[in-house]
Amino acid sequence: MQQARNPLHGITLEGIVTALVAHYGWAELGARIPVRCFTSDPSVSSSLKFLRKTPWAREKVEGLYLFMLRDIKRTAGSSTSE
Repeated sequence: MQQARNPLHGITLEGIVTALVAHYGWAELGARIPVRCFTSDPSVSSSLKFLRKTPWAREKVEGLYLFMLRDIKRTAGSSTSE
């Protein structure tokens, strides 16, 4: 039952990377997490290969994804209350 409170449960790494690119774009993503797979000829497939082999980078990507979700929720909440 702990997975019900885990916002990453059921989301693939590909889904996370795709959502981050859609929200930030490759340039901003590379600025926030400066790894070569985001800054030099970036693609989802090259990013997935790197992130699956590099736990620290995957943690950063997951953390940024959670931040993005909170930020979207906060922005949506403030615009409906105005």
